[in-house]
Amino acid sequence: MPACIFSFPFSGTPAEILNRAEAAIHDQGGHFQGDETGGAFELTVLGSVISGSYRVSGQELSVTINNKPFMIPCSTIEHYLAKHLETVRA
Repeated sequence: MPACIFSFPFSGTPAEILNRAEAAIHDQGGHFQGDETGGAFELTVLGSVISGSYRVSGQELSVTINNKPFMIPCSTIEHYLAKHLETVRA
């Protein structure tokens, strides 16, 4: 069962939002792989791994976190992603 699931509506092209996502992951020393339809990522925070996948459908980026430290709530991850993706939250 996934730990967290988020959806981020965005404007612009999928390439633009994914470039921001990749930069945010790389800034944390993580790995990002995929294309404009979907992929996966992994990074280490506080000595623990956060990993997940993403899917792009139309103007929405869906993110599934499969593994995260117990001490980091889903809301913290969602806020971090929204801030770095600069998405329009409904």
